[in-house]
Amino acid sequence: MTDLKLLALDSEDLDVISATTQDAVVRVPDLGYAAGDRRFALLMNRYAWEAGERGKGQRRRTALSFGRVGNVSFEGINMNAAEGVLELLDIRFTATDDPAGSIELRFAGGGTIRLAVECIEARLEDLGAAWAAKGRPEHSL
Repeated sequence: MTDLKLLALDSEDLDVISATTQDAVVRVPDLGYAAGDRRFALLMNRYAWEAGERGKGQRRRTALSFGRVGNVSFEGINMNAAEGVLELLDIRFTATDDPAGSIELRFAGGGTIRLAVECIEARLEDLGAAWAAKGRPEHSL
């Protein structure tokens, strides 16, 4: 399977990235905000939903970054947890003064990262590493 490279410049594009990263596993030390560059980035092990129903599926090492970020806030996440692991549920955009708004990364257990952004500018890129997943993520309705 080829590596994914996605760019989001509007909320519809961001919905595609959200669906692609659903159930990604993120280590707390792999989150970071570079205020000088106005960039928030994270490394994740995402479940490759695009691989379809073949066996147990696979996970891929992936980088996701957001540009034009003015502020970052964390709710329900201990950023000092060196061994902390988060499971990404979805990514949402809410316009405040279009195109500016807030991007929320929501995690299982209630944790949320909020990015105050000038506009949507997100980039997702697989980094090449892939391995067999232990199982397919499932959710009860």
